[in-house]
Amino acid sequence: MATRKMPVWSPAELHRHLTEGSRFAILDVRNRDEFDAWKIEGKGPIQTLNIPYYDLLDLEEEDEEIAAAVVRAVPNRLKDRLPRSGPILAVCAKGDTSTHVAEGLRRLGYQAFNLEGGMAAWGDHYEMLAVEETQRLSILQINRTARGCLSYLLASGGDAMVVDAARHTEIYTRIAAERGWRITGVFDTHLQADHLSGGVALARALGVDYWLHPYDSIHPDDLLPATFSFRYLEDEMVFTLGEVSVRALHLPGHTLGMINPLVDDRYLLTGDTLFIDSIGRPDLGGRAKTWTPLLYRSLQRLLTLPDRTIVLPAHFSHMREADDQGCYRATIGALRSHNEGLRMLGQGLDAFSAYILGSMPEYPQSYDDIRRVNTGLLQVDEAKAGELELGPNLCALTPHEAE
Repeated sequence: MATRKMPVWSPAELHRHLTEGSRFAILDVRNRDEFDAWKIEGKGPIQTLNIPYYDLLDLEEEDEEIAAAVVRAVPNRLKDRLPRSGPILAVCAKGDTSTHVAEGLRRLGYQAFNLEGGMAAWGDHYEMLAVEETQRLSILQINRTARGCLSYLLASGGDAMVVDAARHTEIYTRIAAERGWRITGVFDTHLQADHLSGGVALARALGVDYWLHPYDSIHPDDLLPATFSFRYLEDEMVFTLGEVSVRALHLPGHTLGMINPLVDDRYLLTGDTLFIDSIGRPDLGGRAKTWTPLLYRSLQRLLTLPDRTIVLPAHFSHMREADDQGCYRATIGALRSHNEGLRMLGQGLDAFSAYILGSMPEYPQSYDDIRRVNTGLLQVDEAKAGELELGPNLCALTPHEAE
């Protein structure tokens, strides 16, 4: 007897719908605090209803089928709050409870799907797009969409370099193997605070050098040094990768050791110095007033590069920041007028500092432990790693709303 296929959207299918701007609704049955901390977002508004599972359902008996309870509860508790036309995506933490919720909605005539693996799977989903892919140079942008994290694979002449690797390192080794590339180095632009770096683990697994600026090998709170060995990055250090050069620019401000690699004098991987819509926050080391002038000078130096230089950031805050091809990139020339933080440079250090201090988002407490993991001072298992990485990144300043 054939097994009935459960209608689901995989994380890849969800990403496609979000990218294409498809119209659908979301019924999220997680607890309110989980939903408030992290939800599915797209280029535009998504009709989303958060009803915690225990608020939605009142099982008549302990062994009552959940889908049957949904059939009883939805007409009374949700009434006209769910659209009758178009898809509805049921979402929970791991995709288990929402399976039954979606089944109950289908019994009521809704076009319902379950998010396969739930928010945990969505948070660990990666997409890849080519920024450039020629015989001379390939730059691949690896996009962890749900968290707004971007990492890069650079390749030329068969040699490859990974920049800002996420903890799921198999994605880089798989892509390199598929293209016949040999990863010869791993490079972190800075000490990451929002997600666990895979840089050290990847370099060790491959037996290659791991590069980091020494200032970012020290935990900023208690000044304890990292427990792993690494190669020192320095300002204006030049690497040869196949047929192209990679020049390291030391641009402190978000962190003291922030390095932005300039690839082939055309692409600047800006780490958390400069984003598409904003700039990096200087307070994650607890020294916002001290580090703000550093950020000011670093951004001024960045703007001495040619306007044609293409910025490739390490994070994004909204999917709408992507270009028509889905890449997160923009020229320095375009960002001079578009990016609020860059525009503030022209008003001088005092005005820039006031803008910075007035644009700080909430400080996530998980960032303290993440930095300890990334300096080797704290060891965590996979479950704890997933817990630390829940939610979007908050590495950028909050842009002011246009009046």
